[in-house]
Amino acid sequence: MSNFCGKLAKTVFDYSLTAVGTVCISPLLVYIAYRIKKEDPGPVFFAHERIGKDGKPFPCYKFRSMVVNSQEMLEKYLAENSDARAEWERDFKLKDDPRITPIGKVLRRTSLDELPQIFNVLRGEMSLVGPRPVIQEELDKYYGETAKLYASVKPGITGLWQVSGRSDLGYDQRVALDAEYIKHRSFWGDVVILWKTIGVVLMKKGAY
Repeated sequence: MSNFCGKLAKTVFDYSLTAVGTVCISPLLVYIAYRIKKEDPGPVFFAHERIGKDGKPFPCYKFRSMVVNSQEMLEKYLAENSDARAEWERDFKLKDDPRITPIGKVLRRTSLDELPQIFNVLRGEMSLVGPRPVIQEELDKYYGETAKLYASVKPGITGLWQVSGRSDLGYDQRVALDAEYIKHRSFWGDVVILWKTIGVVLMKKGAY
């Protein structure tokens, strides 16, 4: 019964806070969309397939922070830079990514590029707090037995790893933090993580 009540509280919390928050930040969303279109004509949003609860793929939304032909540019850049290729294969990220637009750098540094994930929450695909939404390749390569644990909950916009170092952490540490969150998650724990996330974003810790 307590487990059911906890899930119900989390669901009500996710939908109510997200619905109210979306209305409150709508002017910011419109302004960011305007800046993206002005700087680099193309789609405002970027949807990338991630793995959700029960292993189901879903389109994870973000503000587009890269040039339109980002995939072609990435392949060319990695082919010409062995150090960058090693970094990409290790972290699935580049600290100095040439594909990122000027407004994209601001969005990523402040984590504002992830704001459209509120629509994933409203669609029931994500929670406000949970493990990182990852791609199938990451699950296969890094998660091992933890993959089943990952698939038992919805991924979150923020989570324990975001308030514990974010991109400054190694991948094994990120997986361990995701597992720790899932095993010990609670409603009040989510509230604490959301509160800490505000401070992390304002201080721009571990973001790139």
